[in-house]
Amino acid sequence: MHIGILSRNRHLYSTSRLVEAAKERGHTVSVVDYLRCYMDITSAKPQVLLRGEPQIFDAIIPRIGATHTFYGTAVVRQFEMAKVYSVNASQGITRSRDKLHAQQLLARAHVGLPVTGYAHATMDIEGLLDVVGGTPVVVKLLEGTQGLGVVLAETRKAAESVIGAFRQLDANILVQEYIKESKGADVRAFVIAGKVVAAMRRTGAHGDFRSNLHRGGTAEVIRLTPGERATAVKAARTVGLNLAGVDMLQSDRGPLVLEVNSSPGLEGIERASGVDVASRVIEFIEDNTAKRTRKTRAPQT
Repeated sequence: MHIGILSRNRHLYSTSRLVEAAKERGHTVSVVDYLRCYMDITSAKPQVLLRGEPQIFDAIIPRIGATHTFYGTAVVRQFEMAKVYSVNASQGITRSRDKLHAQQLLARAHVGLPVTGYAHATMDIEGLLDVVGGTPVVVKLLEGTQGLGVVLAETRKAAESVIGAFRQLDANILVQEYIKESKGADVRAFVIAGKVVAAMRRTGAHGDFRSNLHRGGTAEVIRLTPGERATAVKAARTVGLNLAGVDMLQSDRGPLVLEVNSSPGLEGIERASGVDVASRVIEFIEDNTAKRTRKTRAPQT
């Protein structure tokens, strides 16, 4: 099988591990910079091309960066039009990157969430703070990623200052209740095909309530409760992802989903859990491409 990995950098840990796992299982694998691709959009033979060569794969693994979601998902859609199997569908990736849409979908599915308010550069700061039950609150830029644009405001005055500053940027913002009992830690569950294959607890660096590993946080293996497993699986399914990193807070009222990530990194989860997550991804592709082949195979006469 020929597997294409849509990634801007073949040397990233996640990309290189997927390449390694695919080759170990006997597959041919190519890393394709999706921003350098262009598309031939026709009804007869849709194609994705790179340097004049059609990119022909049995399956693709999208590793689309948050800043290039629009074009990256367009490339994924083009592969889908050409009947190439994608680990995550373009629609699921788009939903996950729109934090507001994802939160709305999760709320409709009754998935546990922190109480959240949303506004566009609101003048009614008092009303927005009241929606989430007052301070302390976490204020987030809707377009922020990897802990950027996320601020903890412990007092109403601080919250008003932060929201006022974001208002000057003409930005979309989320305001969420601060879950004190999580103590600056969150849980990431790695979901593949409706199952949690690995999990870790991430704790923020000293003095930082954000638990992102690249910002100095630490990770340790964790055994999830049945409720946490069920929540992670339901969140991934609701957003429409076969492969997802589901970030949750452990609260007194149960697990609360912060984000569903369509391109979760492998380094932290593999090192903390000891699970060969990359091979699990390739196994998933093998299973699903085999199912597609069986469904489309012509009947014997």
